[in-house]
Amino acid sequence: MTGILNYIRGVRNDDITLEKYAISAKYGFLSTKQPVQFINIEYYKPWEDIIENLPDLLKEGNLREEIDTNLPILEVSDELLNNVFYLRRAYSILTFLTNAYVWGNKFNGETPIEILSDNIAKPLLKIANILGLPPLSTYAGLILWNFKTVSANNLCCETDPIQIEILNTFTDLDDERWFYIISVFYEKIGGSVLECGVEILNAIKNEDIRLLKSRLNLISSYTYILGDLFTRMNEHTNPDIFYNVLRPFLTGWENSKDLGLPNGVKYGRHGKYKKFAGGSNAQSSLIQFIDILLNVEHKNEEGVANGLSYILEMRKYMPYLHRKFLEHFSAACKLKEFVLKHADDHPDLVKDYDDCLDNLKMFRDKHVKLVTTYIITPSRKAKTLETNKRKHHINNGLAIKGTGSTSFVLFLKQCRTDTVDAGINFKKGKRSS
Repeated sequence: MTGILNYIRGVRNDDITLEKYAISAKYGFLSTKQPVQFINIEYYKPWEDIIENLPDLLKEGNLREEIDTNLPILEVSDELLNNVFYLRRAYSILTFLTNAYVWGNKFNGETPIEILSDNIAKPLLKIANILGLPPLSTYAGLILWNFKTVSANNLCCETDPIQIEILNTFTDLDDERWFYIISVFYEKIGGSVLECGVEILNAIKNEDIRLLKSRLNLISSYTYILGDLFTRMNEHTNPDIFYNVLRPFLTGWENSKDLGLPNGVKYGRHGKYKKFAGGSNAQSSLIQFIDILLNVEHKNEEGVANGLSYILEMRKYMPYLHRKFLEHFSAACKLKEFVLKHADDHPDLVKDYDDCLDNLKMFRDKHVKLVTTYIITPSRKAKTLETNKRKHHINNGLAIKGTGSTSFVLFLKQCRTDTVDAGINFKKGKRSS
């Protein structure tokens, strides 16, 4: 166990390299080694058996009974603790089971339950604490540690997301799988962004204008590609299925009074109530990294739920090493200051910097459109249906919030405004915004 803790929490910020933060230039915040598909320890077979049958158990309405009656409370052994890849697999399994147990299947008439079974809660609390993550479904458990590739020789296909397969789902629907797959591929592309970011730090340190311009051009291109990836979501993910079937499982239990969990969830019969935001793409370290690299400053604006506080809060839902990387990189990166210092002698450097922000703004434009398609429009349909049937469904409480419990569209629009405000020539009317 000591070895794992040292691996996870032994990082210092004296010299920023990707490897020390469990990040790579080729695969970004994805693991440099493909996630394990199975905990190859016989003792933990009950976890693997139940996660394999999760969609059927939810569909039949038998999940809670199966967990309460047939799933034993398994101890977190040294053999598990000393293998970080097994720990991540265990975390992914137990957090899938946690969200499924709490929310149940509303189509079978199940309602949220506020007390999590000890059979899940006891091992999960210990594993989550070691990994430095909250004990519920997060982006790490849903995306980063929940995939495999068609070819075992490649961690992640270089060019096409259809080569990625998902290990665990709530619904066994292609709509859910594709939602995760797009996010995995997004993170894969992000590896090149991270590599450029470290090279930008070196270019600033050495005052290498030529290298800086080259890497800014690459950042601009990669940001455009990331935004364009949003447009592929509709290839296999239906908005109504995402909103009504999948999204409730991703929701957390923070500010969830309207959903039947006013106190959050109690972790075990004799445990404590805890409140957490749900799994969200806001928990991806990649977009926060791009903001930090380009020195985009987010603000707490009146009328915008959480603002900067929300962004910083989401870091608590990231793997420990990833959030330490963001923290250390933020302290080290002074890109805008450097660009302004050399603006008179190198006006084209200002243009390259602003081009990056242009494409980051377009990325956020596409993100707003995606949220409108997959959350806002289906929520309006759900409200109309509820009104017509005079029934109260779980969707009513989800209508204007993201799974991470923030007023999502207002938040994204404010992030877009902050991106424009970071530009050097945007506000002078020399560039479109």
